[in-house]
Amino acid sequence: MTPGELIQRARAWLADDPGPADRAELAGLLAAAGQPGAPGQAALAELADRFAGRLEFGTAGLRGAMGAGPNRMNRAVVRAATMGLARWLHEYWPTAAQAGVVLGWDARHRSAEFAEEAAGVLTGSGIRVHLLPGRSPTPLLAFAVRHLSAGAGVMITASHNPPEDNGYKLYLGDGAQIVPPVDAQIEAAIRELGPLSDAVLGPPDGPLVTRHSNEIAEAYLGAILDEVPGPARGGWPPLGAEWQSGAGGSGGSPPWKQSRGSSPGISTVYTPLHGVAGPLMVQAIERAGYPAPHVVAAQAEPDPDFPTLSFPNPEEPGALDLALAEAGRRGADLVLASDPDGDRLAVAVPDPAADHGWRMLTGDQVGALLGAFLLDVTAGDPDPQRRLVASTVVSSEMLAGIAAAASVRYAETLTGFKWIVRAGEQHPGSRFVFGYEEALGYAVGDVVRDKDGISAALALLSLASRARAAGQSLLDRWDALEVTHGVHLRAQLTVGTRVPGEIMAGLRAAPPTELGGQPVLDVTDLGRGGPLPPSDVLIFRLLGSRLVVRPSGTEPKLKCYLEVVEPVAEAGLVAARRRAAIRMAPLRAAAATLLGRAR
Repeated sequence: MTPGELIQRARAWLADDPGPADRAELAGLLAAAGQPGAPGQAALAELADRFAGRLEFGTAGLRGAMGAGPNRMNRAVVRAATMGLARWLHEYWPTAAQAGVVLGWDARHRSAEFAEEAAGVLTGSGIRVHLLPGRSPTPLLAFAVRHLSAGAGVMITASHNPPEDNGYKLYLGDGAQIVPPVDAQIEAAIRELGPLSDAVLGPPDGPLVTRHSNEIAEAYLGAILDEVPGPARGGWPPLGAEWQSGAGGSGGSPPWKQSRGSSPGISTVYTPLHGVAGPLMVQAIERAGYPAPHVVAAQAEPDPDFPTLSFPNPEEPGALDLALAEAGRRGADLVLASDPDGDRLAVAVPDPAADHGWRMLTGDQVGALLGAFLLDVTAGDPDPQRRLVASTVVSSEMLAGIAAAASVRYAETLTGFKWIVRAGEQHPGSRFVFGYEEALGYAVGDVVRDKDGISAALALLSLASRARAAGQSLLDRWDALEVTHGVHLRAQLTVGTRVPGEIMAGLRAAPPTELGGQPVLDVTDLGRGGPLPPSDVLIFRLLGSRLVVRPSGTEPKLKCYLEVVEPVAEAGLVAARRRAAIRMAPLRAAAATLLGRAR
């Protein structure tokens, strides 16, 4: 695109942009682009980036930095996306106009503005809108779609992205995120739109707008407390004998039996990381019958600037520092953290051997612990073999082993909860018990058909309480799982690249025959389809280990997931972990070399 063409395109966008602040920003860039020398060149470069393309529906919607232009999140992009959604609903789901769309938004900059824009477009198209009462966590929106029998749901959030980002997350009437071909159909509808100024906007308080109060949150809390009952509701049924065995435990302690209303006594420090999950999380924990968590004061209130964090992602180093320091001062038993929109959960536990005396559990560890726990407590189901657990191709394979040992159904899905919560489609007649992905996302039952950090926290508290009553910690329970199912050592590599597709094509054309001195026994290319929808994923299997490579869904990166499985022999768990680490080192080095050479 020549500078002249770029300027012309920017001026055409400016004329059609419905956002006053965005128009002013773009006008300023156009004025700067006309200046000579470095200032003009910098403005042109910024315009080129903003008009290099258009944000497109990716992982369940849109996400990007806020600003003017089609390659940013702004009022015009939200209007176009919602006009495309409205057109799709009228064409593919005519009853949706009456069923309506649920709208929710978090505390990020411009979230309320974008939600207002979406509501106006939808009602102007004759589609009923259900507005959640103010800033809300994403799981509440996902729950509300089915609770209200709505046709779709839109959540304005960028989850754990940087403060300058925002997003537009789309759910269908089944309460789950959109999957192909719906994303492509909506994309096509957006491309066919005329001028944005042609949109008819409904009034903020017109007859098609329903403003809900706290009844949605009350229904949500009641539903997750029924799904994950705490001591205030009688708790879970007693666990089997397997729960009483395992490394580090007392072995002969009786099963945990809480009387109704009694307290398990777990001391918890919790942080919502300046996000919107705090009030619902605290209410859920207290209503379940657990002691109220101590909330980190400096991070308790929603703040779109995330002033105490370098990056608002609980996986990032340092994100939990304030919570861990508070837990150390209080002698707490557990640290819990939500990401800013409340759909993910981070967990840390005391560990004298770790730095500062605390260890953050990985998503795979929490996933295996919760999966094993939920299969234990549901073992008395009328038809226990109908139970289904699921995880993704990039997550640990331990849950598959746990499911096999319990003789229940297991599904491996593509990355993302839009696939995990639909795992039952691979197993008709199944009952979804649990699903997770390694990036700290967990779904407990199917009350919420998406990851939900709040219901996951209730399950984790129940697990921790029962472990304590058996004389064990969560780390003891993890030891027991590895003794039974083998050490599952995990590692991850990320390589930045502007051409991830080309690199993946190169790996397909010339796959490695050995990695780290070990022969590659099998290569699975998910791009060819099969039991799973086609996806740009390669899986290399070696003896007792595997490597999974895929492009990032949101960034110009390749991600590589490594796993080494080492049985625990007579030498014991410590020796098995040492052997796994020895095997991982050359595999990790080989993966880094492979991707570095490909880049």
